[in-house]
Amino acid sequence: MPMQYGDGALTDSSTMRGRDWPCLRQFGVFLENRVGVLNDLLRHLESEDLRVMGLSIVDTIDSALIRLVVNDYERARERFDLSSFTVFETDIIGVELPDEPQPLVRICTALLQAEVGIHYSYPLLFRRGGQGAVAVYVDDIDAGLKALSEGGLNILTEGSLTEDDENL
Repeated sequence: MPMQYGDGALTDSSTMRGRDWPCLRQFGVFLENRVGVLNDLLRHLESEDLRVMGLSIVDTIDSALIRLVVNDYERARERFDLSSFTVFETDIIGVELPDEPQPLVRICTALLQAEVGIHYSYPLLFRRGGQGAVAVYVDDIDAGLKALSEGGLNILTEGSLTEDDENL
């Protein structure tokens, strides 16, 4: 007799969020817009075992929204759980820049052809084989992943962030 849900059956870990999840996890952190708070955040996160791979700052008069991608999501989640920072998480797409004259145009064209809207993008501190990468937040992650893959573009996984040129 097969196990039913609730019978103490364990979930196969290959179905859980893992190092080869086809998206990157972005942390959004709300900070007061004052001198030194970004430094406090980065000192809390960055260490020998955790690197910030992407950073975007949107500021207003009173507050700032910091968007971060790190090379080890689980480790960063642990650090945030032990902090007083106000944090939320979002899936984004990491895409390697193709080696051609207009790499950003190629990414945008692939998304445009699939009618996927781009809300924002920022560069990632990632290089593999000399190629850089960008983080892209789109209105439909699944359609965006499909369009970029079908367009021949390399999608980064969480595991990719530990395989950049600096870590090889």
